[in-house]
Amino acid sequence: MSQAKTLTPQELRRVMDYVATRKHAARNRAMLLITHLAGLRVGEVAALRICDVLDADGAVRNEIRLDADQTKGNFARVVFVSEKLCKELTKYLSLYRPANQEQKLFYTQKRMKEGFDVTDRRIGSIP
Repeated sequence: MSQAKTLTPQELRRVMDYVATRKHAARNRAMLLITHLAGLRVGEVAALRICDVLDADGAVRNEIRLDADQTKGNFARVVFVSEKLCKELTKYLSLYRPANQEQKLFYTQKRMKEGFDVTDRRIGSIP
């Protein structure tokens, strides 16, 4: 099995520059960086809820605990949140923070409360 390609720093910068020019830039930037900096798969990002990322005080956690049903292999795992990712998630959540902590972390334009669905074909591409 071959290793998935990762973005070089220059490629990441180019993608980030493009994302900044689009609608929902804060959301898309946070989604991209959570995959790049924390190594989450697209389906794992789609399954994240606000309560997975924020602690009881409303601060971004140092680690995200993914339940077995949120991961590819049905094995629970812990993902550590770097300082850079913590700042990015804090910035995103300052713009978008629903009252219900069980809501999906990343909203969609059409289904704000439901968030992305792991079967949603648009997840792999930035709208």
